[in-house]
Amino acid sequence: MLKPQRVLDPGSEGDPYAVAFFADKHGLSFKAAEVILVCNGPSQNACDAAARAFLAALDLRGRYHT
Repeated sequence: MLKPQRVLDPGSEGDPYAVAFFADKHGLSFKAAEVILVCNGPSQNACDAAARAFLAALDLRGRYHT
């Protein structure tokens, strides 16, 4: 028995972000955005959460390493 394939609507949660759009949305470098997207797959929610965590870690690092 075959599994039914999920059809993704444009702009839905299952569509991956474009790297440039994601970088602009979160204020990330292109390389950082690319790494986050590759590591977190196509889930926009997961990628947004990872970007927030990354930026929070950079903020903490800046506070303690100045």
